[in-house]
Amino acid sequence: MHFVTFILKNLTRRPTRTALTVLGLSVSVGSMIALLGISENFRDSMSDTFEKRGVDLVGVASGAADQLSSEVDEAIVDKVREMPEVAGVDAALVELSEMTLREPRDENDTPPSSQVLVQAWLPDNFGYDDLEIRAGRKLSADDAGQFQCMVGYKFSENNNKGVGDTITILRHKFTIVGVFKSFNLFENGCILTLLKEYQELSGRKQKVTGFSLRVKKTSPNPDAEVESVRQKILALTDKDGKPYRVSIERPQKYLDNAVHLKITKAMAWIVSFVALFIGVISMLNTMVMSVLERTQEIGILRAVGWPRGRIIRMVLGEALFLGMAAALVGAVGAIVITHLLAQSPKVNGFIEGGIAPWVVVQGFAITIVIGVLGGAYPAFRAARLLPTEAIRHD
Repeated sequence: MHFVTFILKNLTRRPTRTALTVLGLSVSVGSMIALLGISENFRDSMSDTFEKRGVDLVGVASGAADQLSSEVDEAIVDKVREMPEVAGVDAALVELSEMTLREPRDENDTPPSSQVLVQAWLPDNFGYDDLEIRAGRKLSADDAGQFQCMVGYKFSENNNKGVGDTITILRHKFTIVGVFKSFNLFENGCILTLLKEYQELSGRKQKVTGFSLRVKKTSPNPDAEVESVRQKILALTDKDGKPYRVSIERPQKYLDNAVHLKITKAMAWIVSFVALFIGVISMLNTMVMSVLERTQEIGILRAVGWPRGRIIRMVLGEALFLGMAAALVGAVGAIVITHLLAQSPKVNGFIEGGIAPWVVVQGFAITIVIGVLGGAYPAFRAARLLPTEAIRHD
């Protein structure tokens, strides 16, 4: 009988315990893979947006944790747009806003509401060029003052809203003129309206939460040109001669410093370490019980000439097989669950289905660690058994 076959037969002798151990480990590993995958999808979605739109620099308020908590004077956007080295500027006011879900029944009725992501853009933002119009049309400068908006197709599906329908944001009615699809996950679940009227409505006149820009590249060293523009923007001053309180960074550095991405990743890793700990304890319990039940058998194997190293490899092999089976079940479960979550109306504008392959590989690697750590003590305990004592064990 081959050594691997012998290990598999040991596992199938207690099918219920083996199945429950695999199931328990798969829950831990699957939750770890799912959370790490969702965290990575957040970053990839934002990174892809910057890359596909050709963004060279991103500006937010100095010290802001993310764009939602940022507030920048719109005057700096106008000055940046006038710079000859700049090919285009996208300014936006992004915030979670209150959307009323129905009309009040009477003067004493308070309709239910929910939070929705609103992005207010200038009519000439280059981001419009990347939107696929599925119904209606794009916003234009002619829509100024008319309280009109576009919605992402996920928002349209979740709220059963289309072109010509109205939605109430901050207790003001907006008419939908277009439904779009973007390669950006968050834009597909948001409301897109014009900047000036939303500034008035939200009480944030002449303010944006951030801006991105493209740099004209005319030399063989584009990085130097981008850095030159960055330094010029940082040197801009307001009407009082004071520097603008703004941080200008390359997209990747902006993402590296984004607090919300750091928190998301940190939470995913915290859960991963908890899953690792639980997995090790579960594996340790299973393998200790397995060794105790087979003490006499292990003594016979030692008596017929099995060296201690072979006993260790047998027990560790069983632990690794259990771990790999759990990793396979957990990875499949994580992929299925994220796809199902992505279809849920409550989160499908914020979670993207699918798991990056390297995250799955990472999950398998951590499961190998679980198998080694959980099987190490039982393996060495089994190897230390003396044949005569093991055979007499009852």
